[in-house]
Amino acid sequence: MSARRVRIGIDTGGTFTDVVAVDEDTGEVATTKTPSTPADPADGFLTGVQKVLGQLGLDGSAVTAVSHGTTVATNQLLEGKLDRIGFITTEGYESVLEIARQSVPDGYGNSYFWVKPPRIVPADLVRTVRGRLDVSGAEVRPFSTEDAVAAARFFRDAGITTVGVCFLHAYADDSHERAMLDVLRAEHPGAVVSISSQVLREYREYERSVTTLVDAAVKPKVGAYVTNIRRRLDEIAPDVPFYVMKSNGGVLSAAEVVHQPITTMLSGPAAGALGAALIAGTAGFDRVLTCDGGGTSTDVTVVIDGEPTLTTEGSVGEYPSKIPMIDVVTVGAGGGSIAWLSPEGTLKVGPRSAGADPGPICYDNGGTEPTVTDAHVVLGRIPPHLLGGEIPLSVDAARAGLERLGGELGMGVEQLATGILEISAWNQANALRQVTVARGLDVRDFTLTTFGGSGSLLACRLMDVLGLPRTLVPPNPGNVSAFGLLTVDVRNDYVQTMVSRHADLSPAAVADAFAALETQAAAALDEEGFARDQQRMQRTADLRYVGQAFEVRVPVADGALDAAALDAVATAFHAAHSRLYGYDFAADPRQAVEWVNLRVSGIGPIRRPDIVELKSREGGVDRSVTGTRRVFFDDWAEAPLHWRPDLGPGDVVVGPAVVEEFGSTVPVHPGFAATVDRFGNLLLTKESNQ
Repeated sequence: MSARRVRIGIDTGGTFTDVVAVDEDTGEVATTKTPSTPADPADGFLTGVQKVLGQLGLDGSAVTAVSHGTTVATNQLLEGKLDRIGFITTEGYESVLEIARQSVPDGYGNSYFWVKPPRIVPADLVRTVRGRLDVSGAEVRPFSTEDAVAAARFFRDAGITTVGVCFLHAYADDSHERAMLDVLRAEHPGAVVSISSQVLREYREYERSVTTLVDAAVKPKVGAYVTNIRRRLDEIAPDVPFYVMKSNGGVLSAAEVVHQPITTMLSGPAAGALGAALIAGTAGFDRVLTCDGGGTSTDVTVVIDGEPTLTTEGSVGEYPSKIPMIDVVTVGAGGGSIAWLSPEGTLKVGPRSAGADPGPICYDNGGTEPTVTDAHVVLGRIPPHLLGGEIPLSVDAARAGLERLGGELGMGVEQLATGILEISAWNQANALRQVTVARGLDVRDFTLTTFGGSGSLLACRLMDVLGLPRTLVPPNPGNVSAFGLLTVDVRNDYVQTMVSRHADLSPAAVADAFAALETQAAAALDEEGFARDQQRMQRTADLRYVGQAFEVRVPVADGALDAAALDAVATAFHAAHSRLYGYDFAADPRQAVEWVNLRVSGIGPIRRPDIVELKSREGGVDRSVTGTRRVFFDDWAEAPLHWRPDLGPGDVVVGPAVVEEFGSTVPVHPGFAATVDRFGNLLLTKESNQ
């Protein structure tokens, strides 16, 4: 019998590190969780690897690949913990960061109150270099080596070791930026440098500048983190392929990620969306809302026909980013979100979180502020322990904490706990509306798929608030993000700005530009070990009507790019624009079409794990009942407790009830029922819909 071979996916969250191992031959899945270690996330990572291998009775020699989703870059940006950064730009454009954009978050009604955040680089750390290109990349003024040397020496003498470079129109020709990079390497060899033509070869100077500076800012920390894990992973499984999840829904080898750290900004949420998409698609649902509830936050996104929505208009914290990323909306509504009293005397929940240390009050680990988890445990909706008993929870401590806050509000414990959960549910519902209603989609057309440790706790309430037809809860929902890491391909994105009216576009020029992008993508996949016959190229283009400020992305078919192929892209743009904005401009001769960006995604396919059907069981749903517990929904009731691993296909759990498993809990409210499908998913519906 041949030796077992397993692939491991590890998602490090703010509170727990989730681990999934898949047997490459049988498709068997093993899952586990371990507390995250914020002081050194690598500790939790390695503990998770050893824990799942011990569970399978294997050692490191059985591991064929490890894929990782990390929040290192995201957390650094959200917390604003950035070192001093230098910025080098074209002479005359030193104020590009200060001018930024005229748009105000939440609309102009907020303009009186909104204060522009501090720029990522203060004015005294901006240096300019003479030299100028025009929009086509032609040189208008030569590059000044004298200015470049002066800038490099200034940052060296000031002790600035992180530098971003963004020259005007470098997306069209990068020769000036490469010359600046050579000068920095000669004059300031210890500096970490990012140049815009290697980060984002796309027009819009402000976004390109900020994206480049963010890439430079997170490079040292992400590089050190990934390198540390690589070194320690080699102690368990020497030279095993190690991939890191990217925001665009692909993975990249750790060796390459240190050169493209900004691509990992939404690493964890992207993995969860892809894992949920595969699970829900296999169960027969093609329009899905994913809701990933963790200890610190909840991430939501839209999946249509198995593909999560992508955007290049995202941001993390105060920093806009134009890199391709799955369109995720994040709210501070996780299990550890803290309930607090506002200065106006009203109850608020989040975005501040108790995290893993000290954690909620019920952890009995020094936490003093009540959280969403404390509300759940006091109402009996989760058991008085987590992870199958590994983490005991103190119901008495949680109740005492809620009593203190309730005393300030004049509310009883049950009323306060229910209020905390209601606010948290509405925070999540508003995030789900942002990715549907705000994008012109009807939220009622979608199946909600909840996962993460806390993602399913409010599922019934979300169905009520949003009018959703059903909720799908996968098996081991706390590990869906880690599972998603094993479902994704290696993926690299390349972009080239080419602004031209459709009527003036040269098919040959477009074909040459796409060929150059595909050559870059193929070379990167060669480095990742994919043979040319395995590689897949995906072409898209950003188009708009002349005069518009924003573009719509549409696919570009494979094959020759003649005039007919370009016309087909323009026709697809008309249709996509009409779907998004509700008016068809295709027949209006005044509305000329303009091409803006050409894009290529180079994809190296990885074998996806099989989703195994659940074996049938005898004895009916009662076989899964382990006892009862007093649970508060509208009132206290003695609710049956079901152990999910003992449920079989076709079983129906009628509320009020609680379904429990190792890493997650599903409260089934009165008036709801949970049906087990053939893959072991729970399908929550209102009983009247049965």
